[in-house]
Amino acid sequence: MSRTDKEATQDALDHLAVLRAHLTRGDLGDQTIADAVSLRLAAAIEAIAQGSDGLRERLFAGEWHIAWATRNRIAHSYIYIDHSIIAATVADDVPAFEAALAAEIMRSET
Repeated sequence: MSRTDKEATQDALDHLAVLRAHLTRGDLGDQTIADAVSLRLAAAIEAIAQGSDGLRERLFAGEWHIAWATRNRIAHSYIYIDHSIIAATVADDVPAFEAALAAEIMRSET
């Protein structure tokens, strides 16, 4: 089944909301929380992969390959991920990702 850009965007926002909920239970020093946060981050990126090339360009402005590489590291090499990288991604990149997703939803509704 093909997903519309709006559906893919909403799916990603939903995954990030759950990611945020996990962080209310503790920090990434807790392995269970780190695992849950990492997997939700990967799921949010995967959701955007289901959208169009135009969606990925609007959200990542040519940096999609970096997001996809992050998803691949989580999905395929999880045991080797430095959790400080996930922490930095959550602190530094996820807020901008969420804002871009929210703006995309607004754009799609006009």
